[in-house]
Amino acid sequence: VITRPEMEIGRYHWMYRSSRPHRYHHVPALRGNISPLGIQGCFECCIKCLGGVPYASLVATILCFSGVALFCGCGHVALTGTVSILEQHFSTTASDHALLSEIIQLMQYVIYGIASFFFLYGIILLAEGFYTTSAVKELHGEFKTTACGRCISGMFVFLTYVLGVAWLGVFGFSAVPVFMFYNIWSTCEVIKSLQTNVTVPGDQICVDIRQYGIIPWNAVPGKACGPILENICNTNEFYMSYHLFIVACAGAGATVIALIHFLMILSSNWAYLKDASKMQAYQDIKAKEEQELQDIQSRSKEQLNSYT
Repeated sequence: VITRPEMEIGRYHWMYRSSRPHRYHHVPALRGNISPLGIQGCFECCIKCLGGVPYASLVATILCFSGVALFCGCGHVALTGTVSILEQHFSTTASDHALLSEIIQLMQYVIYGIASFFFLYGIILLAEGFYTTSAVKELHGEFKTTACGRCISGMFVFLTYVLGVAWLGVFGFSAVPVFMFYNIWSTCEVIKSLQTNVTVPGDQICVDIRQYGIIPWNAVPGKACGPILENICNTNEFYMSYHLFIVACAGAGATVIALIHFLMILSSNWAYLKDASKMQAYQDIKAKEEQELQDIQSRSKEQLNSYT
């Protein structure tokens, strides 16, 4: 007896005798960035990687590096020019400014240490920003917070706060030479403006460096007046030192802003890690309860099967 399905199959072969068994052909991948199997393309991977970049930490790091570089580089050259101006015009005896020269040399060595420390510290803070970015944690899988990691983040917050307060003092200290050079430059401008007025001689207008306390009162000559002071203002050492001190002060201000920015970022990251640790503890408790519930259900099923 021939069934109906067999009759239909015979009819199909009779009508399409030239038909061949079906062959599977390779389906080319779709044009674009996603394959038919759902594998991410290059564009999606790049977007995901760019999403894991801590842009706030990156901006703060660039600002910190720029500010420290300006302060250290310009401050070092400006201090050298200041010593040259003092030796040539205000203190001709080496013993009078020997202490000041030693202090300036010590400050230059401190500048080297500051540059090295902040280069390393900025990289560490940038790395900490990378590791606490949510997109990076999703990229590398499940993220587990530890007490040690939270303590390190809290230590960075405290250290950045201390450095920010210290750099506020550095910013105020760097404004002192700017104030001194501005007084000298403004006095020179007054002398230039009085050249047309014969009744007021410019020789009576002087600048005494000894009143600032950087050289002793017995230093010779200790002060400059009239055309001599005007010539000092026209020298390359004075011009460069004055403007470099201004740039160094601006660099110190940029570093203060960068540290405040870092402080906000670190505080946010620390709060995130704290919340993540609480969420992790909650998930662990929930997983433990679910496992215990599954164990109870499996034991009850086994007992039921044993009774039946």
